[in-house]
Amino acid sequence: MSGKKRGWQDLALLTLGDVIMVIGIYFFKYPNHFSTGGVSGISVILNHYIPSLSPGTIGLIVNLALLAVGFLLLGKEFSLRTAYVTVLQAGLLRALEIVLPMTEPMTDQPMLELIFAVSLPAIGSAILFNIDASSGGTDIVAMILRKHTSIEIGKALMASDLVITLMACVAFGMKIGLYSILGLVIKSLLVDMVLENIHTHKCFHIITAHPEMIENFITTELHRGATRVHGEGVYTHEGREVLLTVVNRRQAIQLRRFVKAEDPSAFLLITNTSEIIGKGFRGVN
Repeated sequence: MSGKKRGWQDLALLTLGDVIMVIGIYFFKYPNHFSTGGVSGISVILNHYIPSLSPGTIGLIVNLALLAVGFLLLGKEFSLRTAYVTVLQAGLLRALEIVLPMTEPMTDQPMLELIFAVSLPAIGSAILFNIDASSGGTDIVAMILRKHTSIEIGKALMASDLVITLMACVAFGMKIGLYSILGLVIKSLLVDMVLENIHTHKCFHIITAHPEMIENFITTELHRGATRVHGEGVYTHEGREVLLTVVNRRQAIQLRRFVKAEDPSAFLLITNTSEIIGKGFRGVN
């Protein structure tokens, strides 16, 4: 993929992740005073004590301060991506405050709203983390923890957001506080689950007597590499070739169809894998 095309793709993903987060924050998090950490959580709490400042304005101020820290510790590229997300998020939240003011929750079901308030920002955050960006705020703290420790990003988020969530108990009472603590736990687990699902690839072990045509399909059609290993059947002692390759989900469907159509006698073992170290794949972060 060319650098220009990759740049536009990343920009689209940054925008998509941000929009998903804004929907969850504005329509479900703010009206219910859920504080599951992050700058949006800080904004909810500070808006309770300083109602003259909107949550969107508070969020922008806090984000700018933490963005400066991220620039120093995480590098220019990360900071530029995060700055774009931060400014876009603040603009979208402010626009929604003007166009669709929310004075109360959309429903009388706080648990239902908590699910949306947590899952939408978690999905958006995972999309951003996957392309080395964040929504700013305490996500920056989590990225710093991940960079300098072996902690998973979801656990890093929980560590950085726990104090903010506990403050909700003081500001809004134990009912909202307990909902917020539950939301933080769900958010932390969900971010790791979504990231793991994004990174999941399919590992193929193809046992065949006709490896050439499969190798050709893998290299010319899928543009992937493969490794051939010679094997022998234990029962028949007939020689067989074993092809090992790793592809994404879409390519896995194509490869499986091709092998079954062109070599019905081939034996396929297909497994999920998420940690792939080597050219063309991500390494251990």
